[in-house]
Amino acid sequence: MEFGKIHNLDAINPALPPGDPFNARIWAGAEPTARPGVYIGGPIWANKDYVGKVYPTNAKERDFLHYYTRQFNTIELNLTHYQIPTAGMIEKWKMEATPGFTYCPKFPQIISHERQLVATEGLTEEFINAVLNLEEHLGMTFLQLPPSFGPEKWPVLETYLKSLPDELDVAVEFRHPDWFGKATRDGGSVWQQTLERLYGLHRHVVVTDVAGRRDVLHMGLSSPVMTLRFIANEGHATDYTRTDAWIQRLKTWFEKGLQTAYLFIHGGGDNDTAPELILYWVKELNKHCGLNLREPVLQPKVVQGSLF
Repeated sequence: MEFGKIHNLDAINPALPPGDPFNARIWAGAEPTARPGVYIGGPIWANKDYVGKVYPTNAKERDFLHYYTRQFNTIELNLTHYQIPTAGMIEKWKMEATPGFTYCPKFPQIISHERQLVATEGLTEEFINAVLNLEEHLGMTFLQLPPSFGPEKWPVLETYLKSLPDELDVAVEFRHPDWFGKATRDGGSVWQQTLERLYGLHRHVVVTDVAGRRDVLHMGLSSPVMTLRFIANEGHATDYTRTDAWIQRLKTWFEKGLQTAYLFIHGGGDNDTAPELILYWVKELNKHCGLNLREPVLQPKVVQGSLF
C-alpha cells in the first residue's frame, strides 16, 4: 500500500499544524531574502498522459525529459531509488536540463531500506560520485528512511550522515512514528532532539504532507532550506485547500528567513493530475509571495470524438 494513502478523506483533519518550536532557532540565524530559491516539480517525467497536455502531441517517450525540463524547474528523482545512475544517464540528464533546472535524487533503496545504512560504503561512494557529476543541476538529495528505522537507530544515521561529503546537500525523511510521538529519557521530545542534531550536522529534513500519516507533517526545520513532499488525492477539493494553507505558510517563512524551498507535488495515483496542481501552486506562489516563477503551459487534452 502506498505510504499514507487512505480512501476516506473525511476521516482526517487536513489543516496545517503550527510551525515546530525549533524553527525559532532557524529564524534567529537567518536573514530574510527578497528572492528565495523555489524549485517546484513532480516525481515523474515518463507519463504518457502528459502527451498533448504537458508535452507536444507528437512527443516520443525518449523526449519526455526534454519537454519536462522546459515546463518545471526540478524533479523528485525517484529513479535513483531503484538504481545507481550510470555515467551515460547522468550525461543525458545534464544535456536535457535547462539553465537553473535541478535534479533531486533519492538515495538508492539498497542503501536506505535493504541495508539500512550499514556496510554501504562502496555503494554510497558510487552513488555520490554519480550524482555530484550533475554539477550545477544537482539540487537536494534526500534520504528516505524505511518505516522500520526508529530513533534507537540514531547512532547509525549519525555515522552515515557524517560520512557524506559536505558539498552534498542531504535532507532526511523520517517515517517511523516514534520519531514524532516519543519522549527522551529526560522527558524531552525525540523530535526536538532530532532537529537539534540535524542542525548540528548541517543536514536538512523532509516534511511530508500525506492524508493518512499526519505525524510526518511535523513542520520542523533544521536549516533555512525546506524540502516538502506534498501528496495529493487525484484532484480532490482538499488538494487545493491544503495548497492554499501551504502558500500562506511559505509566505510567512520566506519573511522569517527561509532561503530555499524544494516542493515536490505528487498528484496521487499515477500522477496524471500533478501538472494541474503544480500550475496552481506556481500561480499562487507568484501571487502571494511576490515570486516570478515560470508557469508551466498546459494544453487541454483533445478527447477522441470531442470535436463533433
